[in-house]
Amino acid sequence: MRLGTSRRSENVEDRRGMGLPRGVKIGGVGGLGLLLIVVIGALLGVDPTVLLQGEPGIFPPATEPGGQSAPAAGQADPIRDFVAAVLGETEDVWTEVFRADGRTYVPPTLVLFSGAVRSACGLAQSAMGPFYCPSDQKVYLDFTFFRDLDARFGASGDFAQAYVIAHEVGHHVQTVLGITGRMEELRRRSSQTGANELSVRFELQADCLAGVWANRAHRARNILEAGDVEEALNAASAVGDDRVQRRTQGYVVPDAFTHGSSAQRVTWFRRGWESGNTEACNTFSR
Repeated sequence: MRLGTSRRSENVEDRRGMGLPRGVKIGGVGGLGLLLIVVIGALLGVDPTVLLQGEPGIFPPATEPGGQSAPAAGQADPIRDFVAAVLGETEDVWTEVFRADGRTYVPPTLVLFSGAVRSACGLAQSAMGPFYCPSDQKVYLDFTFFRDLDARFGASGDFAQAYVIAHEVGHHVQTVLGITGRMEELRRRSSQTGANELSVRFELQADCLAGVWANRAHRARNILEAGDVEEALNAASAVGDDRVQRRTQGYVVPDAFTHGSSAQRVTWFRRGWESGNTEACNTFSR
């Protein structure tokens, strides 16, 4: 990616190396915190308020726990710089999209953490992967997730990482537009199978919105290089429910999908990328 001239977002909150307050334990949490532990590890982060039920062990714990600290003042911090650049690109794109529709876009905050973090949706560990919490409108990211994604699923590259961030920002866009709230209400009135299908549609829409972002950011500032789109498509395929289930449990259970198959995730990211239009992302009508 070419991010040298990209605007760096100021909405980055760095909690790396801070850990949790003394006496706070991850194990044994209840309510939404437990749901985070069960579900967020599934794939590429999960909106914990819409995935109300899940099966444990879908995404196995990271091979190495997070634990990096932010560099000392004055030292180069390539991780924060990259995250701030990608987040700045999402802010610029979605601000323009919302403005064209007569709306105001209020961007999310991205929290960098290591090991474990407290959010308004409960406690989370780095092994759960990146996630968006609609209760505080923040994206949470332990950057060591990308090392594990590369080592275990073969999804590497800076644009693969940017796609993950853009997917989570897509959940924020859904929240701002009221889609998240409507999804929750529909899920509450649905069977387990129906609720899972709604979750798949919800996640595929976030993939499509990530593709829309990539299209518009590249057209505006020429940020992509040869092979970048392929990196994102590979990452989308790597975290499809079918591929993750086959790798972690040896067989596939389509009725338990919550994010979509590899083919679906690739299709919807590509649709957003090729169209650059949010109207192409109505996954609920199909």
